[in-house]
Amino acid sequence: MKLILMMFVLLMPAAARADAVLAAMTIRSGTILTADHLSLSEMTLPGAATDPKALIGMEARVNLYANRPIRPEDVGRPTLVERNAIVPLVFNAGGLLITTEGRALGAAGVGETLRVMNLASRTTVFGTVTSDGSVIVNPNRF
Repeated sequence: MKLILMMFVLLMPAAARADAVLAAMTIRSGTILTADHLSLSEMTLPGAATDPKALIGMEARVNLYANRPIRPEDVGRPTLVERNAIVPLVFNAGGLLITTEGRALGAAGVGETLRVMNLASRTTVFGTVTSDGSVIVNPNRF
């Protein structure tokens, strides 16, 4: 019995140890994170980011408070399109290309999904923000 218990302990996977990333200072929403903004805690905190390199260059989407863990959903790609901005809407499917203007109903960075109101039809659509600030509308997400 003792041998079985010892084998079980030896074969059981070890708990993964991951440091938590904390805010080194209070960071206002909209700030682009640098290494100076981050610190590591040796504690494992559920839901906290564990890789400071992945956070550098990201934008704080909410206020981050000193010595509190940073969650992945607290940051995002730097905002390219601000809320209420007029953006080009592009629909391209099956050789058909339609371009019009829309009003951004939120803020988003490159590659993020954004809800936009088509100014011509007043219809709300979803699209993906591109590097030039235009929004590509997915024909399946009306």
